[in-house]
Amino acid sequence: MADTFSEPSGVIPAEVKNYQRQKLLVSILSIILSLGGLAVFALVLGPRLDVLLRGVLGENIWLRLIAVAFILGAALQALTFPLDFWSGYVIEHRYGLSNQTLAGWIRKQLKSWGLGGVLGLGLLLGFYALMWFAGDWWWVWTALGWLGVTLLLGQLLPVVVLPLFYKVTRLEDSPLLSRLQSLAAGAGLNVEGIYRMELSADTKKANAALAGLGRTRRVLLGDTLLDKFTPEEIEVVFAHEVGHHVYRHLLKMVVYNVFLAALGLWLVDLVLRNSAAALGYAAAGSLPAYQNPAALPLVLLVLSFFGLALSPLQNAVSRFFERQCDRYALQRTRLTEAYRSAFAKLARMNKADPDPHPLVVWLFDDHPPIRQRLALADAVAPPEPEAAR
Repeated sequence: MADTFSEPSGVIPAEVKNYQRQKLLVSILSIILSLGGLAVFALVLGPRLDVLLRGVLGENIWLRLIAVAFILGAALQALTFPLDFWSGYVIEHRYGLSNQTLAGWIRKQLKSWGLGGVLGLGLLLGFYALMWFAGDWWWVWTALGWLGVTLLLGQLLPVVVLPLFYKVTRLEDSPLLSRLQSLAAGAGLNVEGIYRMELSADTKKANAALAGLGRTRRVLLGDTLLDKFTPEEIEVVFAHEVGHHVYRHLLKMVVYNVFLAALGLWLVDLVLRNSAAALGYAAAGSLPAYQNPAALPLVLLVLSFFGLALSPLQNAVSRFFERQCDRYALQRTRLTEAYRSAFAKLARMNKADPDPHPLVVWLFDDHPPIRQRLALADAVAPPEPEAAR
């Protein structure tokens, strides 16, 4: 099995291909259903829903906005829930990647819906407050507001959000901890700590991440990785995460995403101004038709198509960043064999397709294929000649 992911001529197991094919199919179907549902609401049901809600809730635009959001969110969730269950529970168990019980999976879903609902409602109310009261340039102020939200959530993610879903504990003093701290300090990375994240309660997959901003910045290592990888392999994975700091990827992505948010919101303003009234949306009191809260599905439809159109570019940027971090990990640690074995092990544990079709990579993958990442080891740190050994 080890040769499968470490040699260019290795044969990819049919199980891996089938797993990835099924996950990809579910992702595509989920996108189609979500966009289709949004289109039906935006182009057909939205104006009718507006009439219905006016009769029930009157002219209170805030109550109508909350009602539209609840109805739309519940409908889309019901539409895609079978696919979420199939992908997140059935397929993961079928291929031996999940440790979750059905009750555990349901609890995680309920937590996700609750947290997403609270955050989503807060963002929605702020979004429409700016649209309604910030004038014609509302989309600029909203993009700047999104910058503030991004920075705040970046700080809260590792200390508030992740502990709701996983047990997170500080890595105790050990030779491994000293090794990783030395690696971080040498790169000028100030982290609040290095933490163990209990992934094994849910999955057999391994993962690691650099999370948080400012005082909450920390490195999270999955227990599946800590328990099954050698210290050298963990050091390589850790060095990869340090690379994101060295190359300032987080700052670059924040600036990039705020620019895209401004562009997407400008597009929303343009489309709604020119189509809302024609689609049957009425003026809401002193608000023009395009600011009618019932047009929320149209807003989300425009943003969804905008995001979908830009996803290949965003994936390409992410893959470039990941290659930079792979190269950094090789050059910083010089642990070429540990690098190879770590990524081969990750591929086996996560049932990653080491050599997916280029179109799949272009459209869906934000990390380079494993085969390319392994090949980088030869380009950056080729093996020593036998005589030198």
